[in-house]
Amino acid sequence: MTELVAGEISGTAGEQFVLELLDRAVAGMGGQSRAGQHEMARQVAKAIETGDHLLVQAGTGTGKSLAYLIPLIAHSLVSDKPTLVSTATLALQTQIVGRDLPRLLKTITPALDRPVKVALVKGRSNYVCRHKLEGGFPSEEPAEGQLFSLGEDTSVPHFAAALGGPSSQLGKEVVRLREWAEKTTTGDRDELLPGVTDRAWRQVSVTSMECLGAQKCPMAAECFSELARHDAAEADVVVTNHAMLAVSAFEGLAVLPEYDVVVVDEAHELQDRVTGAVSGQLSVAMVHAAAAGARKHTAITVDALNAAAANLELALAGVPNGLLPNGLNDEQLDCVDQLREACRAALSDSKGDGSQTADGGRQLARSRLMLILELCERLLIARENREVVWFSRASSFDPQQGYSQPDETAPALINIAPLSVAGKLREGLFAGHTVVLTSATLAIGSAFEPAAGGLGLVGEGAPSWTGIDVGSPFDYPKQGILYVAGHLPKPGRGASPESLDELEALIRASGGGALCLFSSRRAAEEAAEAMRPRLGLSILCQGDSTMTALVKQFADEPDTCLFGTMSLWQGVDVPGGSCRLVVIDRIPFPRPDDPLMTARSRAVAQAGGNGFMAVSATHAAIRLAQGAGRLIRSTGDKGVVAVLDSRLATERYAGFLRAALPPFWPTTDRKTAFAALERLAGKGA
Repeated sequence: MTELVAGEISGTAGEQFVLELLDRAVAGMGGQSRAGQHEMARQVAKAIETGDHLLVQAGTGTGKSLAYLIPLIAHSLVSDKPTLVSTATLALQTQIVGRDLPRLLKTITPALDRPVKVALVKGRSNYVCRHKLEGGFPSEEPAEGQLFSLGEDTSVPHFAAALGGPSSQLGKEVVRLREWAEKTTTGDRDELLPGVTDRAWRQVSVTSMECLGAQKCPMAAECFSELARHDAAEADVVVTNHAMLAVSAFEGLAVLPEYDVVVVDEAHELQDRVTGAVSGQLSVAMVHAAAAGARKHTAITVDALNAAAANLELALAGVPNGLLPNGLNDEQLDCVDQLREACRAALSDSKGDGSQTADGGRQLARSRLMLILELCERLLIARENREVVWFSRASSFDPQQGYSQPDETAPALINIAPLSVAGKLREGLFAGHTVVLTSATLAIGSAFEPAAGGLGLVGEGAPSWTGIDVGSPFDYPKQGILYVAGHLPKPGRGASPESLDELEALIRASGGGALCLFSSRRAAEEAAEAMRPRLGLSILCQGDSTMTALVKQFADEPDTCLFGTMSLWQGVDVPGGSCRLVVIDRIPFPRPDDPLMTARSRAVAQAGGNGFMAVSATHAAIRLAQGAGRLIRSTGDKGVVAVLDSRLATERYAGFLRAALPPFWPTTDRKTAFAALERLAGKGA
């Protein structure tokens, strides 16, 4: 193999070079050549060459990370800009940076004309703030939380020792954070093991709004976040997340280096992650906290802010939870306008004369005011900007019911989110960049349009794109059975006695080894409580321990069962006999009272489409495919996916949902499914 020389690799030659690198990597890493992986690498290289966007569905076991990383690396070495990889989850981000890229580069670097530089970029709040550690920001915590931010005279080693050490959990965590901050080279929270609570982390980190900025901060030269961004600017491959991609696309902020090609992994999550990153929430409590902070740290008068908060509280008194189809009413809009003007005045008064040294307290206070001002401005023009507004309330734990539910006595929160992120993504992401979107669940049947439409790739003025399914190395019809319990009653509120009996019978037939996925935490807990005395097997339930510990125990103990909710639908990779049965309690439609989904469904219907199919059914199909995909994780796996929702066999939309699933051998015959499970159990699987 010849070395890559800048400017010489393009077109068919470029694709060939990428495939040669892939073969070298697979051989060097002890893997097996896979047709789907080859085809994906070729298509990614072609998309980079032509500039057309690409959607790639790559089933479990394809090895898609290598299939896109190698074309990205090859391109980055002949480009003056870095290439980008964006993931939805921190787990995949860590896997790519900590495992996939180091192993890959070890095998292919001898074939390249120079080493490849890799960088990781996250939001500012993921890094320790050195200035905050040195007392540059006021603590928001009372007592021990403040104790460890008092400066040199009361430093942790001496002051804590004089008091016999911190007594609270928060204090102990802050001490450990300070000790770790002296040793870490990255300041990245994910490198701290074991982790700490969010409350403790807030004592040593700042948000992007709270940050003083590189021009003002006295410790900018040592800032972990700034160092990460500097590394990214000089890197060949930059790994980031969907939230950072959203900030870059929606707000145009330079949070990422300039890039020309980006691969979006876990692309089925992009629309939701982007929506979450640009959604906002306003409450009266936020205004009072901002006013108190402004008074304390900038010494300005905050009477207007408090008056605006009081008026807003009156306007929100007694409002019911739920979607506001026409936005806020006139009285509420007047209160929001009053609050906006009060924020503007407070921001103007709190500027200072510019002679002050860097003041973390002032910046903290102003950041809260700026956030409220932005929310007010969005709320005032929500209808014109096609943003969705709704009221909600904080949840509280009900000890009698045993689960959390909205507290009707709590103050109302005003929520705002974009009705669609398609337009902004089209402008901020797809315009000016070549984008490759990939996932194991990106198409429904052979159709990529449902996913493409939500991202801005369908409709007038949409850019050109290609969709391809490179398949999976697994023989799904021979390795797995899809059993739909069509005889059960339609799901209602809570689990029916019939569905619990069916669940018990399934687990008995399999002898355990069951991953049971539920639509809610309450449903998972109730099912686990019901099954434990009936079965006498070890049944783990989400919340019993950390997710990592639960999944490890489930993988290590072949007859143990694991019950849980959405994070398990997407986050479990357990090959082998420990997972031979996956049970799904019901089709994962969005909640009927979900305001954003409701608004999106209505918008589709008003445009002449089928809102249920375009929004709810599409959402359910992708989630269902993710859950069913937990079963077969290697070529030797065998098992049954059992769906306890009869609608997957009886309703008109059932075929649409099933088209998104891996092509298991389907049946509604109970005896067939149970016999297969019993055979697996008999083999000691």
